[in-house]
Amino acid sequence: MAERSFDLLTLQRLLERIRGLKVACVGDLMVDRFVYGEVSRISPEAPIPVLRAQRTVSMPGGVGNVARNISALGATARLGAIIGADAAGAELADLIQQDAGVENCLSTPDNARTIVKTRYVSGGQQLMRLDEEDGRHPGFADPSVFNGAKAILLSDYAKGALDDAAIKAALDAGRNMGVPVIVDPKGADFARYGAVDLIKPNAAELAGATGMPTKTDEEVEAALACLFSKTTAKAVMVTRAGKGMSLARRGEAVVHFPARALEVFDVSGAGDTCLAALGLALAADKSLEVAAQFAILASGIVVGKAGTAVVSPDELLEAERDGQSLAIGTGLLSLDDVAVRVESWKKQGLRVGFTNGCFDILHRGHVSYLAQARSWCDRLVVALNTDASVRALKGESRPVNDLESRAEVIGGLASVDAVTCFADQTPINIINRLRPDVLIKGADYTKDKVVGAPEVESWGGEVKLAQFADGYSTTLTIQKMTGAEG
Repeated sequence: MAERSFDLLTLQRLLERIRGLKVACVGDLMVDRFVYGEVSRISPEAPIPVLRAQRTVSMPGGVGNVARNISALGATARLGAIIGADAAGAELADLIQQDAGVENCLSTPDNARTIVKTRYVSGGQQLMRLDEEDGRHPGFADPSVFNGAKAILLSDYAKGALDDAAIKAALDAGRNMGVPVIVDPKGADFARYGAVDLIKPNAAELAGATGMPTKTDEEVEAALACLFSKTTAKAVMVTRAGKGMSLARRGEAVVHFPARALEVFDVSGAGDTCLAALGLALAADKSLEVAAQFAILASGIVVGKAGTAVVSPDELLEAERDGQSLAIGTGLLSLDDVAVRVESWKKQGLRVGFTNGCFDILHRGHVSYLAQARSWCDRLVVALNTDASVRALKGESRPVNDLESRAEVIGGLASVDAVTCFADQTPINIINRLRPDVLIKGADYTKDKVVGAPEVESWGGEVKLAQFADGYSTTLTIQKMTGAEG
């Protein structure tokens, strides 16, 4: 198992190098359409659910989603694919034109029909998928798509765009320009892709191409050895869902990369995000090991979203910070880190709350207070007094628990999304930096006594006073522990 050498600094530098790079994305393009609605009854005509449609969302799918992910990460995608001269094709062209990070190199051959995949969704579950397509598309044949590219990505959905001539053109362009060619394969014949720099199958596709099981590390290693005997590919990266990824270079030992803990909501398009991340990392001259961990991070975010989604640099940075906080065993973040998170949350339209305090010995009153605070916002930031400031407020015997211990306990609560600290007499500097939407203090204050209240209200925020659970405080807890209660 590979050690995790990927860190926040590596990610930041990678994202900086990615910005402005051009990547050629060639393959099968389609409309991904999602019809969202509500099911409340079964049809009287047949034992099937009746979906009452509420909204429809359409976006470029297949290689179009690879291009969208390239654009979302700050690079430029040159998109080469086939569409039809029909309404769906016009819709696709318009959707692509709206994305400033995607350059249109589409072809419209005679008799081609635009592929449309429509998914019907209720309660987060797909009920059915309807595919509209007629036969196979002709191969894509416009070499201008490769102009200026630092990497070439081939997205094969077996719809015809990546015929033998298109694959050869990509390999020739990659060799002539000295840039990597990466393919997301389809079907059982991986040899048809030639001497590509990297093939990216999932475990099921690897099993289909080799006729071998791919559940365990050992089985994957055996299947990869078999695949190398059948192809001229230079390397293979196998995506294995919750088991992470496995990387094999020809003639070298297989390296396994663990997955990251994540909540899976929708896997639609996750492979496209993975391909985009791998391609961008290699275009930025990073190693396959760094590319693998970058792709794992990006894919882990996108499966937590509904529909065919993309991932942004801010989301990647936030996820990496979360991972590092867990790795070092503390929830304490710098103010700069919290500010980046807050900015990202606000861009997503989330309502950010802020509160502060010593939170020395966690008790029922604290938990109740923070749960109430979280009910008024989508994300809650807690600023803790440093140990020195607690001593200034409470006396030399306090705090009982040091700052990092308090941060880890508070950060472990479901109601808290970020924890930072302050050494000043008041948290006004943090409040002005974060500009929260909701400022929360205890009901033992009146609004005119709450530090930061005028500032928060000046930018349209509000001040809330949370109730305390009677009979609970750190002072009472200490008195009980020392037998000093009256």
